[in-house]
Amino acid sequence: MVRTVRCAWATSAPDYMDYHDGEWGRPVRDDDGVYERLCLEAFQSGLSWLTILRKRENFRKAFAGFRIADVAEFGEDDVARLLSDTGIVRNRAKIEAAIANARAARDLPGGIAAFVWRYADPGAPVPATMADVPATTDGSKALAKDLKRAGFRFVGPTTAYALMQAIGLVNDHIADCVVREEITAALRA
Repeated sequence: MVRTVRCAWATSAPDYMDYHDGEWGRPVRDDDGVYERLCLEAFQSGLSWLTILRKRENFRKAFAGFRIADVAEFGEDDVARLLSDTGIVRNRAKIEAAIANARAARDLPGGIAAFVWRYADPGAPVPATMADVPATTDGSKALAKDLKRAGFRFVGPTTAYALMQAIGLVNDHIADCVVREEITAALRA
């Protein structure tokens, strides 16, 4: 049977569909990639994910390609530069959190990818509809707590769960979604 169904959120804009089909839920195991997704999820807090997707390339330019080592060296001049950059979300607390999070990620023994992948939940229930997808889980609460303990900011349980979804720690594509089986296979690899 050929599947044609997508998760409902992915059907309202081409940007969403591209992100859904090509990235969301696919395993991200490199430190800079995980750090980028964490930053973007934090910047999204209170905003539309579509806003973040459409500003993503600007974020990458503004934050040195989300290279942890580079962003960890940002100082007050960089904060001022970022606050004046109309191509990104100009929120001081989120900008300062992104820089602090780079420093925390840099200082993690083994790196941020290994740190967050300890929270992978391959046995999470398969959602039949998006209504079955939680906003938080016990795993996201534990991840958020451990990230905060390691010095990370803007990492509450909802942001932690969005990160888990984005990088493949859970597979929240609905049961009939066109990419669910592909993601499931990638997570087994």
